[in-house]
Amino acid sequence: MIMALAVTAGCGGGGDKKSAGSEKVTLKLAHNLPTAHPLAQGMEAFNKKLTEKSNGTITLNIYPSGQLFNDKSMNDAIMSGGIDMGLNSTAMWSTVIPAMEVFDVPFLFPSYEKVDHAIDGGLGDKLAGELKKKGVRPVIWADYGFVQFANSKKEITKPEDFAGLKLRGYGELPSETIKALGASPVTMGSGEVYMAIQRGVVDGQTSGTTAMYDRKMFEVTKYLTITNHAYPEFILAMNEKSFQRLTPEQQKIVTDAANEVRDELRKNAKAEDMAALEKLKEKGMQVYVVPEVELPAWQSATKPVWDIFVKHTGDLGKELIEICSKQ
Repeated sequence: MIMALAVTAGCGGGGDKKSAGSEKVTLKLAHNLPTAHPLAQGMEAFNKKLTEKSNGTITLNIYPSGQLFNDKSMNDAIMSGGIDMGLNSTAMWSTVIPAMEVFDVPFLFPSYEKVDHAIDGGLGDKLAGELKKKGVRPVIWADYGFVQFANSKKEITKPEDFAGLKLRGYGELPSETIKALGASPVTMGSGEVYMAIQRGVVDGQTSGTTAMYDRKMFEVTKYLTITNHAYPEFILAMNEKSFQRLTPEQQKIVTDAANEVRDELRKNAKAEDMAALEKLKEKGMQVYVVPEVELPAWQSATKPVWDIFVKHTGDLGKELIEICSKQ
């Protein structure tokens, strides 16, 4: 049944472009996040705005929690037109566009604000150009928040504590970061992590506090280390052919509605992270926040990952790091 849905999903983009007006169109959007996650809620807000702005002529059907595609298979579906729109992390896009790994270069971004400044200051445009070569339009960059380390075995207060641990990395560069810190990386889909920790396949993971709470990781991991070492963005991406099937007015409605949601997500990202952290504490997780004075040891340990990023991405990677560093 899922395969049948996947084949027909891209047909929802409407007919040939006509004059703006009342032409009805149905779009399909997939993501792999739990419905309670702030980004999932953002997609619901996007849906509501589309309905209001289009007077009901644009219908958006949302498939959350990996119902249609998991985070590994979704990008192929977006590129092929198997789905009109998808929300997925830059780490998952990095297998197609290595430069997307820039958001996972450890300790590149010192604050929430610096990430948004970098995206608006040229980073977003550079990466959008790479996506468009794949027939994909980035509708918005959606702030996910910083990622941390959680595990079931021991408290981690310094890089040396990672020795002997097996941790799930959500992409190639996050896995290299885990390796640089002395642990063994294991790659798997986000929906598989809870059971993998429960069964002892892995000892923990790197993820945002919001996802940790929504996925109930506090039930299987006890120790949480706040490092703010990476800031994976999520991209609300749209198949370019699906976008071009819309009328000019519908294109503007989609873009305007998405930008409003982007601004709301940016405004709330830090607060959502902090709120989720407090909830994890209430659920019994033991939290260690790396003090700023100790960060140089972490930065030194993970510096080789910067070299790996540049090796993967060449001159474009160097340019992206420069854009991010000067913000």
